[in-house]
Amino acid sequence: MTMKARNPAARRSRPWYGSLWGFGFAAVVLLGAWAGTSAGRAEDAAMTEAEAVRLGEEFGIVVGPVDEEIQKELKMQKPEGVVVFEVIGGTPADLAGIKVRAVIKEIDKVEVRNLLDFGRALKRALPTGNFTVGSYEPADPEVQGVGGLINFHFVRIVKD
Repeated sequence: MTMKARNPAARRSRPWYGSLWGFGFAAVVLLGAWAGTSAGRAEDAAMTEAEAVRLGEEFGIVVGPVDEEIQKELKMQKPEGVVVFEVIGGTPADLAGIKVRAVIKEIDKVEVRNLLDFGRALKRALPTGNFTVGSYEPADPEVQGVGGLINFHFVRIVKD
C-alpha cells in the first residue's frame, strides 16, 4: 500500500484564516459552556432558604437544616442534608414513604448538603414528575425494618 504524497502548493493555497475555523468553533463551544455555568450561578443566587422551604411544602414535607443538635440526636457524622419535621398526608412525599426525622441527602442523584441544595434540586425535579429521594432514616426500636441506612424513595407525581 502506497501513501499518496501531499501537494504542498495545495496546502498553501488555502487562506490563512481557514485553519482558524477549528479554534473559532472551540471558542464558541467553550463560551456556550461558560454561559450555561453562569446561568446556573444565577439560578443558585435566586434560591433562598425561604423558597427551599416553600418548595418542600409543595412536595409535601416541612424541612429545616441539620444543626449540631439534630446531628447528635440522629448520630450523624456530619451536619449535612435537611431534616424532615413533618410529612403532609396524601402528598407525593407521603406516597413515596418519606418519614418524619428522615434526613434528605439526595434528590434525583444530586447531593443535598443544605437547604439551598435541597431547594435547587427539588426545583429541577418537581416538574419532571418522576424522581428519587435518598434519605437517611435512623434506627427506631418502635419501627420495624432496617434503619440507619440510606433509603431511596421513588416519587411519582400524578398530574390531572
